[in-house]
Amino acid sequence: MEHAPILVQRISPAGGRRVVIRIRGVDTVLGVAFSDTDLIEFLRRIEIPDPDELVLGDSEVIAWQGGRPHQYE
Repeated sequence: MEHAPILVQRISPAGGRRVVIRIRGVDTVLGVAFSDTDLIEFLRRIEIPDPDELVLGDSEVIAWQGGRPHQYE
């Protein structure tokens, strides 16, 4: 699942998770999310359709690396 286009990386020691999107083989950091709301906003800014459904649903487009999904601390 780590090859999904959107990767939410492990929780950092300071809290939050780096969000990376892969487009045409290039990884771009969208920011550090401290909540699902942050993650949804990052996706909204790059014009991903229905980002709230994508994040809150059970989507294979998002890979959660280390820790449980939706956990930021």
